[in-house]
Amino acid sequence: MYIVTGGAGFIGSNMIKALNERGISDILVVDDLKDGTKFVNLADCDIFDYLDRHEFLRRVVEGRDFGRVEAVIHEGACSSTTEWDGEFVMRNNFEYSKLLLLWCQARGTPLIYASSASVYGMGPVFTEGREHERPLNLYAYSKFLFDQYLRRFQHALTSQVCGLRYFNVYGPREQHKGSMASVAYHFHRQLLKDGRVRLFAGTDGYADGEQLRDFVHVDDTIAVKLWLLEHPGVSGIFNVGTGRAQSFNDVARAVIGYHGHGEIEYIPFPEHLRGRYQSYTQADIGRLRQVGYEREFMTVEQGVPRYLDWLQQRG
Repeated sequence: MYIVTGGAGFIGSNMIKALNERGISDILVVDDLKDGTKFVNLADCDIFDYLDRHEFLRRVVEGRDFGRVEAVIHEGACSSTTEWDGEFVMRNNFEYSKLLLLWCQARGTPLIYASSASVYGMGPVFTEGREHERPLNLYAYSKFLFDQYLRRFQHALTSQVCGLRYFNVYGPREQHKGSMASVAYHFHRQLLKDGRVRLFAGTDGYADGEQLRDFVHVDDTIAVKLWLLEHPGVSGIFNVGTGRAQSFNDVARAVIGYHGHGEIEYIPFPEHLRGRYQSYTQADIGRLRQVGYEREFMTVEQGVPRYLDWLQQRG
């Protein structure tokens, strides 16, 4: 059996679908469905069971077993970068992850968990090293702190543990995220509604819409996890991005090109984001390559049309 926390969410549900495509349906999904709209992410997936995260954590704390567990894919977290309730964020992101790590280590069970590129703050270096980590919000700090916690135990691991620092992920099954969904999703919606897409005007020395991010299709993040499951001897903290920075204009042009019409509107940069906005990110994927991962990552020009095909097929 596989356990996927945050299984009704964006990356978690894509992981479940990928396991299904490999003939695996013995999957325990753990999530919080207070937002009941997330059920649609699981409607076309085959799973063995579902547990509310509170019940799951109660059983973990009690030391309960769930039968033979091949691996735990831990995607469950409060992912809002604007959440400032520290008690809530640290309980859901840091404490939750610590409990799972200890539970997995006691049983020799592989753990692959979601970290975040937000730990690097404003950059400009995005390499997996303490000297480059400067979180700017509570979400980033909670991810950073668990990575630090893992580093203290890395020399004594009893089974595989991998932390994946996702960069700007976009793709299917993210619609429930609202304002936190990808710019590709928002540009698509804006174009259908108004015939134009809205980008921030220039900031931090970048021209209008020329701020740069490492945009990675969710399928590429899943491919990394599947590869890691096939290589249980690999542990560590790894960046998961394309290794190339592309502009918001590139994403907008990909959306407009897909639809065959539309224009770009530049809006003033929000004052509340000044000093807290990543105008540039680019994953250093050298460590991932070093452990043997060779698959190429999709560019914006390849990944965005693939995503929009999926959205169009589902109305």
